[in-house]
Amino acid sequence: MKSRKEHWEAIYQTKKSEEMSWSQLTPTASLDFLHGFNLEKNTPIIDVGGGDSRLVDYLLNEGFSDLTVLDISAVALQRARERLGDKATRVQWIESDIIEFVPSRQYHVWHDRATFHFLTDEAQIKKYIAIASKGLDHNGYMTIGTFSSTGPNKCSGLTIRQYSEDALAAALKSDFNKLRCITEDHETPFHTIQNFLFCSFRKAA
Repeated sequence: MKSRKEHWEAIYQTKKSEEMSWSQLTPTASLDFLHGFNLEKNTPIIDVGGGDSRLVDYLLNEGFSDLTVLDISAVALQRARERLGDKATRVQWIESDIIEFVPSRQYHVWHDRATFHFLTDEAQIKKYIAIASKGLDHNGYMTIGTFSSTGPNKCSGLTIRQYSEDALAAALKSDFNKLRCITEDHETPFHTIQNFLFCSFRKAA
């Protein structure tokens, strides 16, 4: 049986970026949430499971200067670096499984689109939340995008955990206070629809 890392390296080695179901040219929901936080341009932001997502491109173009992208796949991170060219040197790249990540610093914004829902047992979920809490500074923000309760129940051959707004808030309530939530229909490159739930939170005092 493949490890999580082996699974994701195989996915990125065999598929182009535009063949990934989660691929999107403009990460509209993510940007809307981040803009809503009224951040300074030097705010430390980490994109968890960012892979070769284009969120980092937009944030760089907007002038953000303290950006970190974490992903389990070395291939995904290399794709992003190649796409960005010289701009890649302005980003911190971390290759790690999120539940093995040991933050060496604190961030003010933790962004996760489509990583959290791959954690399906309680031990993994609790570990993720503990890592996120440790990795965020006082009053830090979190934005999480998961498949909603009407979204898919599998992705890339793996079973995921669907969330309603109440279920996601309940999962994080020990460390985070919910701010707001939206749902979004994401059209995949194959013209199918995936319903996402996006919620923002603030680290509890």
